[in-house]
Amino acid sequence: MKFGIIGTGSIGRLHAQAIRAMSGGTLHSVYNHRPESAEALAAAHGVKAFTSLADFLADPELEIVTIGTPSGAHFDPALAALQAGKHVACEKPLEITAARIDQLAAAAAASGKTLAAILNRRFNPAMTAFKAACDGGRLGKIVSASCYVKWFRDQAYYDSAAWRGTWALDGGGALMNQAIHAIDALLHLAGPVSSVQANTACLAHERIEVEDVAVAILEFESGARGVIEGSTCCWSSDGHPARVQICGTEGSVFLADETFEVWDFKNELPHDAEIRGSLMRGSQAALGANDPKAIQSVQHQRNFEEVVAAIREGREPSTSAAEARKAVALIEAIYQSAASDGAKIRLR
Repeated sequence: MKFGIIGTGSIGRLHAQAIRAMSGGTLHSVYNHRPESAEALAAAHGVKAFTSLADFLADPELEIVTIGTPSGAHFDPALAALQAGKHVACEKPLEITAARIDQLAAAAAASGKTLAAILNRRFNPAMTAFKAACDGGRLGKIVSASCYVKWFRDQAYYDSAAWRGTWALDGGGALMNQAIHAIDALLHLAGPVSSVQANTACLAHERIEVEDVAVAILEFESGARGVIEGSTCCWSSDGHPARVQICGTEGSVFLADETFEVWDFKNELPHDAEIRGSLMRGSQAALGANDPKAIQSVQHQRNFEEVVAAIREGREPSTSAAEARKAVALIEAIYQSAASDGAKIRLR
């Protein structure tokens, strides 16, 4: 299938790398309203450049559009692409409010086209093993489920673009932008949250509207309790990995980026030794913790391959709009609680 990219910045370049490496898809075109940006990325990959969104979407050969614009600028191009009869794979968050995601999902249903999110951290072997353990009941009754994203972004990061750190175009701070993948993983593994109480602050940055530190206490529908911590103020020479930690009455698993710090079960299985041998954490640098440009493209490649497979098989992709909505709705509830002096907000 033929892909076109909207957005030619660092994310657009990452999309191009992933598409060029994938099976089942080829890079066909790129769009940016700035000619120099569109032409530079197009020339680097030998594809068409467009500076008119209407012309880009009118191309009959274009089948799937990927969107890598700022978070709060996903809605308009995604809606336009769906209405033009194109499938859409959009960066996280799919949109910055659940209501906007619902509107896009309705547009996808009306057009008969696929709307998928890019939730690339779901596509690694450790996450697959973790999900199988949770779904298989190996942890027993889950009682504790938490995630921690203690990353660092300097002031220059926020000053590098006017949209960074704004509610309108970032949709939030450390949670909506940096921690959303870990929050998605937490919900993917432990199930839905029923209520949340939270506190947020901006402690270490200037000229931003959003939080650079947040703490939330969760109650899951299963009865489990947990915590979400997200920050962009936590300096480290190598960067702290994003952690998802789940404990139950018969097992505990602690994931740090793409490897395990703990893989421990009351009832051992033969493949546990293999997992410990291949997926336990060593001295790996944290992925994107201190430098967002350090993110690799292989998981985006797998995400795009899943979208293509879903389209060809006539099914919803595993990173559907409904899946992407879950983390956004929870983050919105966290922000609502924080704005209400930590009031308990019920999601169900």
